[in-house]
Amino acid sequence: MSDDPREHPPTPWRDADAVTDELFVEPGRTGHRLTAFVCLRLLALVYLVAFASLVHQGPALLAPDGLLPADLHLARLVAAAGGDAAAVMRFPSIFWWSPPSDAALAAVGWIGVALSATALVGGSNAVTWALLWALHLSVLQIGQRWYWFGWESLLSEVGFLAIFLDAPLDPRPFPRSPPPRIVVWLLRWVAFRLMLGAGLIKLRGDPCWTDLSCLFYHFETQPNPHPLSPYFHFLPEPVLVAGVVFTHFVEVVAPFLLLFGRLGRRVAGLSFVALQGVLIASGNLAYLNWLSLVPSVACLDDDLLARVLPARLVTAARRARAHARPPGPARRAVLVGLLAVVSFLSIRPAGNLLSRHQRMNASFDRFHLVNTYGAFGSVSRTRPELVVLGSMADDPTDEAAYRPYTFPCKPTRLDRRPCLVTPYHLRLDWLMWFAAMAPPDRHPWLVHLVQKLLEGDPKVRSLLADDPFDGAAPRWIRIDRYVYRFAPPGSGQVWARTYDGPYLGPVGRDDPRLSAFLRAHGLVRPPAP
Repeated sequence: MSDDPREHPPTPWRDADAVTDELFVEPGRTGHRLTAFVCLRLLALVYLVAFASLVHQGPALLAPDGLLPADLHLARLVAAAGGDAAAVMRFPSIFWWSPPSDAALAAVGWIGVALSATALVGGSNAVTWALLWALHLSVLQIGQRWYWFGWESLLSEVGFLAIFLDAPLDPRPFPRSPPPRIVVWLLRWVAFRLMLGAGLIKLRGDPCWTDLSCLFYHFETQPNPHPLSPYFHFLPEPVLVAGVVFTHFVEVVAPFLLLFGRLGRRVAGLSFVALQGVLIASGNLAYLNWLSLVPSVACLDDDLLARVLPARLVTAARRARAHARPPGPARRAVLVGLLAVVSFLSIRPAGNLLSRHQRMNASFDRFHLVNTYGAFGSVSRTRPELVVLGSMADDPTDEAAYRPYTFPCKPTRLDRRPCLVTPYHLRLDWLMWFAAMAPPDRHPWLVHLVQKLLEGDPKVRSLLADDPFDGAAPRWIRIDRYVYRFAPPGSGQVWARTYDGPYLGPVGRDDPRLSAFLRAHGLVRPPAP
């Protein structure tokens, strides 16, 4: 396809204001319509998964009787901020006005599911994206440790830009109002920071990235391996070394290709998409890589996408282009204001990229609008795993009475194949991976989990794949620590493991140490007056 202006007769509005329009509308047969269409559908998928996880996991994790009650967290924020008004301003969330009960969490989750499903099938506009962004931000502010991940801030940042990428009110997949060029540039700025931040944190972090050996360990030790992870792990070492070199090219070199015209942007964008595809195929990294596809696709252009998308979409985009309406003065002013705000908020994240003490996955504003990113700055050489066991025996030392609890994506049994869950995020499973690397007093939610299991709590049991006691409350809980590794091909097992010692317990239902610990960490609700 060509951008020859002779193929696109000028419209009266473009003749009158051609120079200004270049800031808002991309030349070509479809403008940025195909790019925006793909980006917004990918974003809707991520939102759908994020809110579905809230519906399923929110009550057990954040409700008043959850593992980290959000209402107690809000009370701590008020105390830290020095009052209700200051806390609301510093941590904006609708849950200040509607406390995070089971019903409120479920309502937010289901509303988010409905809005994102509508957007996924092409029925969105700026209002849809604004509601999704506000709901997600509200959950992020109360999510505590369950939401302290870079992809949650990335979802807030990309979700905010989506408000301005789509038409203000027109709900059609290809509205007459064109996707603004400014917003596409801002998405490319996200891609630049996302990739370069990940690349620099690797070069400044673990030496295995510079000696090219990190992929010898990564596929085996990542939080939730994928069914294909063992095959990646046992690839020949030269192939794994080449994989590290490719990662460095994509994350350190390719971002700068965005500065070198259409060809540079295409090479960069396709490289970004290829890396995310490999990561999706080799691991369950929640919706990080699916979300990263949004700014990656924004680096491409409609002429390229038209070669791979269905003809009916290309035709619809061209038809919308033929009936395009220019952005009015009010929308132009809003877009210029957006550019100014993002430029100002980018100062600290850009400085972080240049700093020798680069922070990974940090936010610098209360709305998480412009953030800094990074992934796998360090790679574990071994895979410690926690195995939670319960017993109904009177004697806590009766080894034969202990039965393991099974989590949806944790190995536990040696014959259990890795799960396929991407892009869904199993938040408890993910934090169990972190917990294995530090003592239990660093993870109060884990001690609370033990108490909930001893109580036979049905909400917590809903997060498990298998309860060996069929809902009954055990008398004792203990946690052992093992080091897992992929079993060699042909061994008849998926995993091999080595016992690494006790981690916690055994503790019983009335153990005073349990209640004292939870009280000290603010996880016991104060008695009603």
